[in-house]
Amino acid sequence: MKHEMKLNNGPFTSIKNGTKTVELRLYDEKRKLLNVKDIIEFTNRETNEKLSVEIEGLYVYPSFEELYKHFDKVSMGYREDEEAKPTDMEEYYSKEEQSQYGVVGIKIKKL
Repeated sequence: MKHEMKLNNGPFTSIKNGTKTVELRLYDEKRKLLNVKDIIEFTNRETNEKLSVEIEGLYVYPSFEELYKHFDKVSMGYREDEEAKPTDMEEYYSKEEQSQYGVVGIKIKKL
């Protein structure tokens, strides 16, 4: 199955250059449809460039705080010199949404 998602330029570029291998999302109704071996087509919000990846694994957690304990920061899209803080994800998903749905780490590989 093929899924479509939008990404800001920074994360899109990190996936494209191979450093970001885990996409972080709310585990809402749309993400519950994801399965290993499915394809995600990411669209860069700034350039409309498209990039396809295959799902290698799905890791569900109650919060980004828990998810961040299980992946290294570079694989989640941070630079080596950046601090990885779970609260960074509150820019996209409220604490209430995280409590309601949980979160998912989507392990991906470029096609």
